[in-house]
Amino acid sequence: MKQLHKSSPTHAPSPAHAPAPKAAKPARPGPRSWLGYILREQRLLFVLLGALIASTFFLLRPYLSLSPSSQYPDHRPLFSFASHSRVPAGFRPPPRRVVVTGGAGFVGSHLVDRLLEQGDSVIVVDNFFTGRKENVAHHLRNPRFELLRHDVVEPILLEVDRIYHLACPASPVHYKYNPIKTIISFLPGSAIPFDLLTLKATLSDRYLLLFYFSCTSEVYGDPLEHPQKESYWGHVNPIGVRSCYDEGKRTAETLTMDYHRGGGVEVRIARIFNTYGPRMCLDDGRVVSNFVAQALRKQPMTVYGDGKQTRSFQYVSDLVAGLMTLMESDHIGPFNLGNPGEFTMLELAQVVKETIDPMATIEFKPNTADDPHMRKPDITKAKQLLHWEPKVPLREGLPLMVTDFRQRILDE
Repeated sequence: MKQLHKSSPTHAPSPAHAPAPKAAKPARPGPRSWLGYILREQRLLFVLLGALIASTFFLLRPYLSLSPSSQYPDHRPLFSFASHSRVPAGFRPPPRRVVVTGGAGFVGSHLVDRLLEQGDSVIVVDNFFTGRKENVAHHLRNPRFELLRHDVVEPILLEVDRIYHLACPASPVHYKYNPIKTIISFLPGSAIPFDLLTLKATLSDRYLLLFYFSCTSEVYGDPLEHPQKESYWGHVNPIGVRSCYDEGKRTAETLTMDYHRGGGVEVRIARIFNTYGPRMCLDDGRVVSNFVAQALRKQPMTVYGDGKQTRSFQYVSDLVAGLMTLMESDHIGPFNLGNPGEFTMLELAQVVKETIDPMATIEFKPNTADDPHMRKPDITKAKQLLHWEPKVPLREGLPLMVTDFRQRILDE
């Protein structure tokens, strides 16, 4: 009995009811563990590579919108945003709001292209008397582009940082169509009422508002000085058939300068010489478009008078570069913007023949009244103060215009 009592088991708990052993607490990873994790499998290389890509993207982001167009020979930045900005140094200012009156026209539409390329927001104001919607149709889906059908003779209120005033009928066919409307359009349109300009200049906390007025070499009339400098006052018939344009522009220059002197409005004035290129009106009466359209249509090229009168022709991209450079400069003007290369009408006709059709013929007609005998800009002032001069010679720019005209004539 004693043996049985000794060998009898005690009432110890069965393994199934035994308490589970306490789990050991995981050790916290030390600095060496984290360092080993980063160094394994080239993780550090990928981290550094990602940081490099992100830094490169943010550094280059301000310049990604500047997509250069193959249509313009020189794609270097025309100016720096920092000169008129009121934002802290090191920060890129927000896009400027720019209004271009006559922006659906020949020169205006090319200017709109460049302004949008550099990141500005653009409002085009045009009554489509000579402008065409097709000239700016490729921007209609751009959120930074607006198109308003409006006549600058009527008031309009827009909050903008820059005004390029290009609205005017520039060819004899158009400005002689309604000479009274032509000269009236220069006066209130060139001012874009003074009180609105000064109000914007006072309230703007982003940029200085600049007002640009596009004048013309016609202010020199039939010049007695050759080539023409900005200091030359001109030789103009005040009561001739071209006076609505010539004297209208001269009066608008006076009004623009009086607003500057009397009200402190920041203004820029350019005197534009003969300009050619794509998007010109096919039948606007100007000599380059006349010759090109007539040669493509197999018609005789019309030369008025003896054909010995001279003109100077600049390609539109050179003009646009000059306008934008002048706008962002500290100079008021006026500045001659033109190509000093001088051609007689017979020499121009020969260049058109070489470009389009060697068999093209010439038809002589009596000269028109008050037609200038000589026209050549002296651009010394623009070269010295703006560091601008044209780059595209006539024999390089004319084929680009011919390509555009040929397609449009075929579409007719």
